Amino acid sequence: MILIDPPFWPAHGRIWSHLVSDESYAELHAFADALGLPRRAFDGDHYDIPQERYAEVVAAGATQVSGGQLIRRLIASGLRIPARDRQH
Repeated sequence: MILIDPPFWPAHGRIWSHLVSDESYAELHAFADALGLPRRAFDGDHYDIPQERYAEVVAAGATQVSGGQLIRRLIASGLRIPARDRQH
């Protein structure tokens, strides 16, 4: 399932959401590709989604969940990569 949390995370003068899959990275990348999201928005285990694209992503089928639910589902899926282990 594709999940998105509400726009809450400030960075680079914008507010961001996180887009994840609790199934596989293949599912996540396919969803992102269908929306034309650039791979540079992928941060190891999630895509960063700017607030202005939130409604579009939800309309495309992402399930809205809280930030806490998103991280719990990502951890339970085994797909979570701690920030310290991500390539930047």
